[in-house]
Amino acid sequence: MINQEDNSQTPIIERTTDYKPPHDWRSWLIGRPLSTADAPHQTIGKTVGLAVFASDALSSNAYATQEIMVVLAAAGTITFGYVFPISIAIVLLLMIVSISYVQVIHAYPDGGGAYVVARDNLGELSGLIAASALLTDYILTVSVSISSGIAQIISAYPELYEYRVSMAVSAVFLIMLINLRGVRESGAAIAVPSMSFIVIMLITIAVGLYQYVSGRLGIVANPPEIHSHGITAFGLPFLILHAFSSGTAALTGIEAISNGTTAFKEPRSKNAAATLTWMAVILATLFLGISFLASQVGAVPSEVETVISQLGRTIFGGQGILYFAVILVTTIILLLAANTAYAGFPRLSALMAMDGFLPRQLTYRGSRLVYSRGIVALAILSSALIIIFQASVTRLIPLYAIGVFLSFTLAQFGMALRWSKVGKIHPEEAEAQSTERISALKYDRLWRLKMITNGFGAACTGIVMMVFAVTKFQDGAYVVLILIPALIGILWMIHGHYKNLAKKLSLDNFGVIPPHTMRHRVIMPVSGVHQGTLSALRYARMLSDDVTAVHVVIEPADAEKVRDKWETWGEGVRMVMLDSPYRLFVEPILGYISDIAEQRQPGETITIVVPEFISDNRVTGALHTNTAEILRGELKHQHDIVITNVPYHVHENGGH
Repeated sequence: MINQEDNSQTPIIERTTDYKPPHDWRSWLIGRPLSTADAPHQTIGKTVGLAVFASDALSSNAYATQEIMVVLAAAGTITFGYVFPISIAIVLLLMIVSISYVQVIHAYPDGGGAYVVARDNLGELSGLIAASALLTDYILTVSVSISSGIAQIISAYPELYEYRVSMAVSAVFLIMLINLRGVRESGAAIAVPSMSFIVIMLITIAVGLYQYVSGRLGIVANPPEIHSHGITAFGLPFLILHAFSSGTAALTGIEAISNGTTAFKEPRSKNAAATLTWMAVILATLFLGISFLASQVGAVPSEVETVISQLGRTIFGGQGILYFAVILVTTIILLLAANTAYAGFPRLSALMAMDGFLPRQLTYRGSRLVYSRGIVALAILSSALIIIFQASVTRLIPLYAIGVFLSFTLAQFGMALRWSKVGKIHPEEAEAQSTERISALKYDRLWRLKMITNGFGAACTGIVMMVFAVTKFQDGAYVVLILIPALIGILWMIHGHYKNLAKKLSLDNFGVIPPHTMRHRVIMPVSGVHQGTLSALRYARMLSDDVTAVHVVIEPADAEKVRDKWETWGEGVRMVMLDSPYRLFVEPILGYISDIAEQRQPGETITIVVPEFISDNRVTGALHTNTAEILRGELKHQHDIVITNVPYHVHENGGH
């Protein structure tokens, strides 16, 4: 069915397609392809959102208290009395950060979290620092959580130790497959284990508190040995500060919801903010309960037996069914913590790719309406890290959390600056005009309170980050401090390439297409309208006066931009808009060409003119999809069809 709009200058033809992707092994593996129209139905509610985005934060309860005790153990068990007060301080910081990110969600409902906040309020460099820190932290989240979960399994079955790396990599790719099935299905798959962890840990804490109040709470039987050395009174404040920074691992994952706001059902800001609030309350409750009871039962941090294990067997009177339930759900939540990164990394990388800081291919939504290339990239990068560090949690953990606290600091400082701008708006003044990059500002009578809250939070998280960097520098933190600047440099290089290319291909002040001659029938696929497209069009019109441009509609908003530009620059050449509800590019074009081929007159030759971008740099050339080669590969076996690639060269160091 072809619908043609009457236009005296530039006819635009819209065409629907009946093509549907066939059921193959990929359909069995990740599910049937979803149409673009299904996107609103793939959003999630608060309960599933809690499972998808909170697994990382919840899993930190498995080791945050132990990390505090490991540091305090240097001065002996007498310092374990500081565990609960330190935990209270961490929960206060958690509340400040959570409030800040609730504000971020409402101010930036399109997601992006710290990256967008820093970019809009502090500049592009700050945005890249926040993004680099988050991307690094997401990769480390997968590596650390998976390695930690495998370590739990190996503790029960030591004979599997030599297979730990292959087991960890297998787990990474298993969670990758779950996420490739779509956000709703991945949420459904992990909802039960996540909720089971919350319920069983709440039961454990409730029983422990009841025993404490009734005077029946016991002491850990046969606790692991602890090795300590004396510490001066002068050194005690620094030890407590170090323990505080180690315990703030409980905050990792808080930012994930702000990055993935678009995954929630409408009103998405309200649902995302409510989910973040639930997560913060649950996390604070579990963390305080575990820290309080651990100090009361005399738990000792050890690699032989975790604090959670000691707490479980003390409260439940040995290694019974409830004890094993605690160990089981803890192991599962550690493995599933990686899911938070799989939810956040692809969305953040897609947003950065839209801004031109990462390869454009990362903006592609796969057959299940998820950013599948970002998901696969995360799996590959985290697997490489696991292999390099041999799935050792001890070697990976010093790299962890510095990045996320850097992003916390930039996000809160950015929000504080935003509130200061809000305070300059007159209460009766209309909402400030937003731009493509800057979110609209609107007067808020509580702007002073919010600015002070965010500013104080930025100072706190900044101090924690500095303590982390200093105390864990020799343990491996220097790797992150080197990696983040290196990543920023790579992002700038990618952005420079795209920016330079856009400038070279811009139609602004371009002028008029030179005269041309006409020959036989020509079909020209068009992905975008720029100087390279017009060069190919010029060649096509030299061949024939019967030229048809074909554009595959994958994203309606992008198609409207192509339509508008073609009406201006197409010089009367008709364009066929091929609707592609499953976001396929090659198949709709092949179907259209087949239709034309069946209707052609005897002796008529069809020429497919394909614009092809050629980079003079192999590295930057990898940032572009070679559509011309894909089409040539598909069309070269068809009879009486000529395929002509029209290359357009862009020399990045000057000239065309």
